[in-house]
Amino acid sequence: MLNSQTNPESVQKISPPGTMTMKEFLENDLEGYEYVKGELVPMAAAAIVHGKVGMNIILPLGTYIRENKLGYLFTNETTFQLDDRVVKPDVAYLSTARLPENKYIGSTVPPDLAIEVVSPSDLHYDVTEKALAYLKAGTRLVWVIEPIAKTVMVYRSETNFTLLNCKDRLLGEDVVEGFSCAVAELFE
Repeated sequence: MLNSQTNPESVQKISPPGTMTMKEFLENDLEGYEYVKGELVPMAAAAIVHGKVGMNIILPLGTYIRENKLGYLFTNETTFQLDDRVVKPDVAYLSTARLPENKYIGSTVPPDLAIEVVSPSDLHYDVTEKALAYLKAGTRLVWVIEPIAKTVMVYRSETNFTLLNCKDRLLGEDVVEGFSCAVAELFE
């Protein structure tokens, strides 16, 4: 959390709401926030189900990516720049070929695959807008996992998306080729 007691220097560098630049946001490393069009957007606190579902996708996907030497999986501590946004997807995959040279800052390229786990406080509109922002910036595949409905919305483009339920399999398609897991396993 940002306050003058934890980091007084950061507070002094930040512009008033609505006028913060992306550079200021990145320099201040504001934990618990994303940056959207000049505004700080607080990230919802993760509930137990959020963490559980996240781990249920991280373990098989991360193992598959590592065993096949495809690239790297990142958790929500890693920032990704998407045009006028700096986001922290719950899980993200970057292929080895697209990994930025400087590994000591947030990624300047969008992930190949972005995964968002919907929190109880998330608005449907905001989640959809974020999924489309990933795609617009160059992310090739977005999975939005909804723990209450036990569904996964798979976005390939603004007009190409599919809703999966517990009877379906989640596929890496041409982004994480060969990866597959049962949707039901995400919610166990």
